[in-house]
Amino acid sequence: MIWNLGSINIDNFYEVPHLPRAGETLAAHSYGFGLGGKGANMSVAAARAAARVSHIGAVGEDGRWTRERLMEYGVDIPHVANTPVPTGHANIVIDAQGENSIVLFQGANVELTEAIIGGALTEASPRDFLLMQNETNGQDYAATTARALGLRVAYAAAPFEAAAINQLLGRIDLLVLNEVEAEQLAEATGKPAGALDIADVVITLGAKGCKWVSNAGEKCFDAYPAEVVDTTGAGDTFTGYLVAGLDRGMDMEAAIDLALKAASLMVARRGTADVIPDLKEIQDHFGS
Repeated sequence: MIWNLGSINIDNFYEVPHLPRAGETLAAHSYGFGLGGKGANMSVAAARAAARVSHIGAVGEDGRWTRERLMEYGVDIPHVANTPVPTGHANIVIDAQGENSIVLFQGANVELTEAIIGGALTEASPRDFLLMQNETNGQDYAATTARALGLRVAYAAAPFEAAAINQLLGRIDLLVLNEVEAEQLAEATGKPAGALDIADVVITLGAKGCKWVSNAGEKCFDAYPAEVVDTTGAGDTFTGYLVAGLDRGMDMEAAIDLALKAASLMVARRGTADVIPDLKEIQDHFGS
């Protein structure tokens, strides 16, 4: 089972002719909104990959519908708390090539207490996964508790903060980050990803695929061809599918392959959690 300490956002989408420059005002071609946040995206992806997922998070009164949407997508929500603070949200502008720029408001995502986190993890079993990102508070307490209970800790280091990773070193089993974040981490620590005493590091490389770094060395995986419409949420989809595959007993190579397939379908869609492909769609598309 996967216990995901993660953000829940209301995503606002604006299609624009190009990403805005400093001081520029743009008229959007269209507007939409939906469920998002790196945490929610990963929970939905893992659930759609046939894993059992319990989300640990918080929303405000304005975001009660997001709890129901998570539940509709197969995510357990008893540990999603209601707070008086507004729900986190993201304003996402997307250009004609599918690239995006995002402004985040953290809101209820940083109102989590040790009681909320600890209450959830006391229900976990050894060898379950704790999945975390950098859009909530409480990672240090969660990682310490998870390790004491025998859980495996998977950490998606986004939005990137070197201090956050340094705080968790020694308690991470799987680290997922993109190419830019890997460079920032190496600069901050003075060490490459493979020298951080983390059993498995997966570095996503966008259209080039990804690289897996472990004690056995490095292995690169090519991305599957895709017609890119919107890259928003593709990395979250990859991570959710990767952890779900491992939780379901796949070896790392098989889990990475499944995650790359999911990401290739995701970039051909507009939206975030609401359009993440399910396992049947992947099997139908790729014939396996």
